[in-house]
Amino acid sequence: MRRFVVVVVLLALGAGVAFGLSSALRLSWQPASVMAEPSSRAPQPAAVPAPVGAVEMNRHTHRLDVAARAVTDAVAGRSARGVLKVIVDGNTGDEGYRLDRTATGLTLTAAGEAGAAAGLYAVADEIRSGRPVTTGTVTPRLGLRLTDAGSVGRDADAAGWRTGTDYSLNSDIVTGTLLPRAPWVDQAAVERVAAEFRQFIDHSVAQGYNGVVVPGFLEYVTFAQVGDGHAVYRPGDPHIARARAMVQAFAPVFRYAADMGMRVYFMTDMLALSGPLEAYLEKQDDQWAVYQAGLRELFASMPFASGLMVRIGEGGSAYQAPGWDYFSRIAVTTPDQVRAMLRAFLEVAGESDRDIIFRTWTVGVGAVGDLHTNPESYEEVLGDLTDPRLIVSTKFTLGDFYSHLPLNTTLTVGGQRRIVEFQGRREFEGFGSLPNDLTALHASALRQLLARNPRIEGVWLWTQDGGPLRAGPRTLYLRTGFWQLYDLNAYAMGRLARDPDADPGEITAGWVRRTFSSDPATVAAICRMFASSREAITKGLYLAPYADYSVKALGLEPPPMMWIFEWDIVTGDSAVLSSIYAISRGHLDETIAEGEQATAIAAEQRAAVAATDPATWHDAALRTRLLNTLDYQSDLYGTLGAYRTMFLRRAQWLDTGSAVAREQWAAAEAGYRTARDTYVRKWGGDLDLPAYNFTAADLGSERFDRDPAMAILARVLLGLLLVSIVVPWRPVRALWRAAIMPWRASENPTRTARWVAILLPAAVLVLSREIHTWFAAPAHLLVTLGSWAVFALVARLLVGRRDPYALCTVIGGVALLRTVLLLAVLAIRGPGYYWFQFWTNPGARTAYVIVSFASFAWLFVATASVLRARYAWSRRRASGAVLLAAGATVLAVGALIWAVGLESALSAWNDQMALLPWGLHRILGIVTFLGIPPALPVWITGTGVVLTILGVIGIRAVPSGGTVQR
Repeated sequence: MRRFVVVVVLLALGAGVAFGLSSALRLSWQPASVMAEPSSRAPQPAAVPAPVGAVEMNRHTHRLDVAARAVTDAVAGRSARGVLKVIVDGNTGDEGYRLDRTATGLTLTAAGEAGAAAGLYAVADEIRSGRPVTTGTVTPRLGLRLTDAGSVGRDADAAGWRTGTDYSLNSDIVTGTLLPRAPWVDQAAVERVAAEFRQFIDHSVAQGYNGVVVPGFLEYVTFAQVGDGHAVYRPGDPHIARARAMVQAFAPVFRYAADMGMRVYFMTDMLALSGPLEAYLEKQDDQWAVYQAGLRELFASMPFASGLMVRIGEGGSAYQAPGWDYFSRIAVTTPDQVRAMLRAFLEVAGESDRDIIFRTWTVGVGAVGDLHTNPESYEEVLGDLTDPRLIVSTKFTLGDFYSHLPLNTTLTVGGQRRIVEFQGRREFEGFGSLPNDLTALHASALRQLLARNPRIEGVWLWTQDGGPLRAGPRTLYLRTGFWQLYDLNAYAMGRLARDPDADPGEITAGWVRRTFSSDPATVAAICRMFASSREAITKGLYLAPYADYSVKALGLEPPPMMWIFEWDIVTGDSAVLSSIYAISRGHLDETIAEGEQATAIAAEQRAAVAATDPATWHDAALRTRLLNTLDYQSDLYGTLGAYRTMFLRRAQWLDTGSAVAREQWAAAEAGYRTARDTYVRKWGGDLDLPAYNFTAADLGSERFDRDPAMAILARVLLGLLLVSIVVPWRPVRALWRAAIMPWRASENPTRTARWVAILLPAAVLVLSREIHTWFAAPAHLLVTLGSWAVFALVARLLVGRRDPYALCTVIGGVALLRTVLLLAVLAIRGPGYYWFQFWTNPGARTAYVIVSFASFAWLFVATASVLRARYAWSRRRASGAVLLAAGATVLAVGALIWAVGLESALSAWNDQMALLPWGLHRILGIVTFLGIPPALPVWITGTGVVLTILGVIGIRAVPSGGTVQR
């Protein structure tokens, strides 16, 4: 009866572990209400002749002169004789204007420079894009139209892009100008940045934007208003001189935007820190008072600034510039902390009539962690905070900038002023290297949001920002590469923010006329190409059945792409690919067919553009670039289509065991390898159109290709073990009996029996775990086999001079018992099947974990039992021995992980086992992204120490040879 109770208890413990594991994994999926992809097709009427050929103004300033030059540049080479007369009546900041036709041309009337400039740029745009000039009173629909800082300050040196593995997220635009000592900044470099900034601002205002977001805050601050002026930075601290030098160098640079009528917002993560600041804050009760002083100083030194933009959801070393003693940390993690921060900053903003823009972008757990996607969390964090100086900025998708996502419902709640974030150079959709006309999608989203929330007053369009800066195509907006491809989305948002009801197809056609050609046939062909670009993207880069589901795992919400990690890493891990198959199981043929459709669309796009007359293009080089891009797209979709077919058919075989699926898998793999080799060979060295990274895909495939062979090996080994149970050979039978009845472990062995008790379990352990890891994961073997070895060795040492045979048979027998359970699963269709069931079948996973953990715990019960029965140890002493052996094992594992480093250890294990995305470590960090406590090695080691000490105490409490307590 007692033994039955022990078994029940062990199974109950296993059930608890299974429940805890499922709770930690939190794997689930359900259909999502994704945004429909609206059609962008529209008739393209012939271009309208320019109505004017010259501009006359009653007022001249640099801002107005630049705007007037945009009109004259637009009509250059045309025969129009009309005159555009500009009358500026006052000095207001109103952007509205009136345009009237006259006998001699047009008259533009405005109450200030803002309106006059807006009217001039609108007329210039309409002339360039071949549209009729809009007359009457015109007022932009949205009053705040922000852009990022483009590619300003980014180094175009090819060496930075050559490896394609620089995943730094630092977006500062001034670090390339810094010097390690006085005068701290390179003035020649500052002038280069200034020229790039002026170019970008002139381009942005011409597209209709009236605000720019510039990275920076702490690097311009000395904290001279804190304490005696040297409380944060001591006298002589280089932070002070460097900050003053940077203000002197860059205040004139950024002021240019304000002079051109743009609002300038500085942007920072919180907490923003430097070494001395971090040390000072540790001693303060109110850290926000210190940041308030810094913000007042920033506004005083940059008086043209319109406010500060703050983000709390990202930070860390990936955002730190090399050699730069300014960094960030995710530390504002509760609703109270968010409100305290905002109230502190809003107090400063209110003193000088400035704004605080708070970004809701957060990725994590809890009210602040899902602030970006959960309306209830939004209300909890920000519901009662409605300061007129507060603007809340939120991405328009319920997640990051992917397709197949719902509209962000948090943009429809709250009483705050709101702006909507859009990304023109989609980082997850080729980083601007693929045709991707977002105009219709952005227009539809903006119209829906404006209809549901009247407090939305602006947009923020990213022209360059988002994602790693050099782990993609070497395209720098306005400067390097085929940046025109995503300039379409920047141009379109400038139009839509002023007039959300504008026709998306007409917007695209207008941009095509200004950028590529004014020939009607060529314009129509290019517009058809862009009109199908979204279908190509959504079919070629997404797997629709999976993408249309809301998936949750490990407390996170994986994005709808996932099989392509971040921007270009095609994954090969079992967690993602198994989940994708499980969701797509009922639509497998459709999912595969969509990949083929994307390739067909790409071919049609290429043919349409190739058929245009080169002589009709404004710039023949742009035609060549576009054709190269379309070639690249076709090769990419073909390769990705072959890969999706391969891994879905492979998963189908793992799921069903179908011989047909296995044949389809083999055929698809041959097609994939041919397509991949051709694609990588053609595009691997191209910096502007770099090949996607198939390393992870191939690592996974190398392992999964071994599944059939591993299944055969597992069946053979399992069969041998099962046969050995009935073989009447005493050395082997002793092992099985000791595993099940350790209190009856054999004694008085032969020499052969002694070797069998050691070598047979060891050989089975090694071979079975090699099968389990496809003979490809030494890190897993080191921990697994090493743990068995340490436990057995410590237990052996504890019995001293006593015959260890009985102990060895018990430990070896339990190892055989546990191996039978493992092999029973591996024998079905190999390790791939084992992990497929683990990720997709909660029932099977739970059953396996219950039995597996119970048999694992049985090792400790069986060891204690044999020590009591065959070595006459007391219950306390036997328990102490088990604790000591287990503690030594845990201590060894903890020390190993501690020595290697948690991130490195997990990365090495994951790379070899192909369980989670290979890019997780290289881009986000496994420890950081999954929220694994960095102190875990310390905890493991500490647990090992505690168990070891308890074991020593238990052993020393009873002298050797003590009586057995019955």
